[in-house]
Amino acid sequence: MLAKRLNRPDDEMPTPHELMQAAIEITAAAESIPLGYYRADLAVEDKADESPVTIADRETEKRIREEIAARFPEHGIFGEEFGKTNISADFTWIIDPIDGTRSFICGVPLFGMLLGVMHNGEAVAGLIRMPALGEVFAGARGVGATFNGEAIRCRPITRVDDARIYLNEASQLVEQEPERLKRLMSAGKMRRFSNDCYSFALVASGRVDAVIEIGLQPYDYLPVAPVIEAAGGVMTDWQGAPLGLDSDGKVIAAATKELHAELLKMLA
Repeated sequence: MLAKRLNRPDDEMPTPHELMQAAIEITAAAESIPLGYYRADLAVEDKADESPVTIADRETEKRIREEIAARFPEHGIFGEEFGKTNISADFTWIIDPIDGTRSFICGVPLFGMLLGVMHNGEAVAGLIRMPALGEVFAGARGVGATFNGEAIRCRPITRVDDARIYLNEASQLVEQEPERLKRLMSAGKMRRFSNDCYSFALVASGRVDAVIEIGLQPYDYLPVAPVIEAAGGVMTDWQGAPLGLDSDGKVIAAATKELHAELLKMLA
């Protein structure tokens, strides 16, 4: 295991590549939990924000936390189900144990496991694991991005008119940003409504060119941003600012800086 290979002095930091590899191993150790509950009859609870949660979400996050603590006991953790632990540490792991719980509950295979690492407030490594699909998208600063271990890149699309655009959480866009949605619906060569993390994986792997989303939490976007950026793309908030723990949950991911700039103008 990577934990055994990281036998280093306490003052020597893990590299982004080592953190990415650790994220791959940690989620691999936990993915049997959601798969074990997938398409089973589960009790579903509603959290305070009315989002659903199941035993699969909680057990998956517990296992991921255990794996992180075994490898990096000095690191902080921020997870969707169990909150924050020691997040003032230099390194903090960000966990969404099942991104797309509604999809998971309905038996749709497009739910994911998200795991990322922040160093001094900046996301440096991340991962999107799709257990039901057998797909893993990973990336780290200065390393590049991979799909099941093979290198991937965003498409070199620079013009909105040529872009394949995914609009996530359309119901929220309709309710909260109708004018912006109207503009976006005239943009791109192809538009699709979608949900959850798989749209971002498709940007990183060169299948989709942009994703625009609203209403996200840090554990939804911070593990994803390093994958997009390592694949050559750009991911920010709607003002073009870097994403952090205090971002407002409105995000845009684009395959190139030129495409990103054009889309920001449409959102202005």
